[in-house]
Amino acid sequence: MIASERMSNKIHIICVAGPTASGKSAKAVEIGLARNGEVISVDSRQVYRMLDIGSEKLTKEEMRGVPHHLIDIRDPEEVYSAGDFAEDATGLIHEIHARGKLPILAGGSHFYFDVLLRGIPKDTPPNPELREVLEGRTEAELFKEIEERDPERAAEIDPKNRRRLVRALEIIEAHGKVPPRTTSPDFEVEWVFMRPDKDALRARLVEREESKLPRGLIDEVRRVRERVGDERLNELGLEYRVVGEYLRGERDEESIIPTLASQLFQYARRQEAWLRKLGA
Repeated sequence: MIASERMSNKIHIICVAGPTASGKSAKAVEIGLARNGEVISVDSRQVYRMLDIGSEKLTKEEMRGVPHHLIDIRDPEEVYSAGDFAEDATGLIHEIHARGKLPILAGGSHFYFDVLLRGIPKDTPPNPELREVLEGRTEAELFKEIEERDPERAAEIDPKNRRRLVRALEIIEAHGKVPPRTTSPDFEVEWVFMRPDKDALRARLVEREESKLPRGLIDEVRRVRERVGDERLNELGLEYRVVGEYLRGERDEESIIPTLASQLFQYARRQEAWLRKLGA
């Protein structure tokens, strides 16, 4: 499905969005080849070096000569925020456009799309008192509160990423909910929505996750864990958290793939709620 928001005074960009394992990266390459484009990754984990198999980075061969940006630009112990992404992506869009090429944004970090196109909430400083209160709560309890107080934000957030959960609650506490934002005045957005049916998506997820162990996912997570430790590892996404549990002896190897496939399918369903807001 393709939808457009066209105004002649804006830089034309394509945004390829969809749930995890829906084929966004391959579609972006296809568009890049057909329409003289360059791809900007909208992925909160592909920005990090070392996170190759777990974050499903394309190989050079799979990129097929189409330039890709915002991949492997930070070390895994560094924090890369949505605000960092919006600043970097905006600069790249202007650079790509100035070269006479089409900027193509593709990825599953939908909050990054929101921040780029509608802005990030401002003037929300850290709240030490609230953080102290939240410290004793589990991730599940934090996520449940976000679901109750701001369902739209809950649909966009990783329910296991404690740092982001706490930050979302700080913003909600300050504003009632994440404040409404206005569409960016800079870009003319052509949306390409990837929407496989439920059964096809589930099959793709299982197939993709099953391929990761033979490709060396456990060794990759082990190397990242040795470098950044368990707390940071848990912030780097589901694959790193689940395999980290295996490395600590908290689960057996046979449970890794079923757990990943099941939880990623749940995540994909939350991503689809964001797509429905756009009319996909």
